[in-house]
Amino acid sequence: MSWLVFYKLLAIFVAVAIGWFVGRMRWLGEADAGGSGGDPARVLSNAAFYIFVPALLFRTTARVDLAHLPWGTLLAFFIPVLGLMLAVYTVQRWRGRGTAATPSTQAITTVFGNTLQIGVPVAAGMFGEAGLAIHITVVSLHALTLLTVLTLLVELDLARERSRDAPAGLGATLVTTLKNTVIHPVVLPVVAGLVFNALGLKLPAVLDEVLSMLGTAVVPLCLTLIGMSLAYYGWPAGWRGMVGLVMLKLLLLPALVLGLARWGFGLSGQPLAVVVMLGALPVGSNALIFAQRYRTQEGETTAAIVLSTVLYVLTAPLWLALLAALG
Repeated sequence: MSWLVFYKLLAIFVAVAIGWFVGRMRWLGEADAGGSGGDPARVLSNAAFYIFVPALLFRTTARVDLAHLPWGTLLAFFIPVLGLMLAVYTVQRWRGRGTAATPSTQAITTVFGNTLQIGVPVAAGMFGEAGLAIHITVVSLHALTLLTVLTLLVELDLARERSRDAPAGLGATLVTTLKNTVIHPVVLPVVAGLVFNALGLKLPAVLDEVLSMLGTAVVPLCLTLIGMSLAYYGWPAGWRGMVGLVMLKLLLLPALVLGLARWGFGLSGQPLAVVVMLGALPVGSNALIFAQRYRTQEGETTAAIVLSTVLYVLTAPLWLALLAALG
């Protein structure tokens, strides 16, 4: 692994450590024992979820060149990713543990990679400008695809839970689910951006600058939020199940991407290497924002992000060596 990637990983750990220290010292206040959502980690998570992430998603979808997307490469990546995500969701929902949002939270922890803080330097350092272009193309659809599908699933589960507590007709349940899915800080900016894009509109320079400025806050905010969450929530007692999800993320997911991309879509060389290393990335910080949004498994998700990032130092060279052997 190149020194560039090593330095990026080190910078991530330093940012997480700063967040942990601030949380440990309680410089931003104590955790809210009453559960009203006023503790600092949750406030920062809400700021990311309602302000910075929507700005990033809208700007991305409004600017992406839909007419020239490499659909074969995209399908080779997203089919196994979505397949594993739905499989984990189905198994966890069948097991029936935790809250109604637990299956979706565990699913996002299994498949949502750190495509920016780690993925971009890996692609740039290993594959150069051409590889980075492929990486950015996939990333442009990464969050909006996974978060949109998971939001639909979790809102449907929450609607079912509400209907059990206060029975409502099928029509009312579907309307509530649709409303909560579309009028949502993740899905709504994606839909708005796609409509803006389809109409052939261009972002005004001032608006583009504002959205770009807000979007750049996502990375540092989420990294410090990971550290703060560790300080407030601590290391989870049920960490063994979390380790299983991390292994699925670091080992099974890239294997599935490799198999389908190489032997299903015939990818080779740089495109194959880029999508496999995308699949091999550690858990991304958006998984924690999702967990905090639905108030479930915050500690487990935080631990999964930290552990997967540490183990990535060992697993990434293995995937690079395998890709080199395949040619």
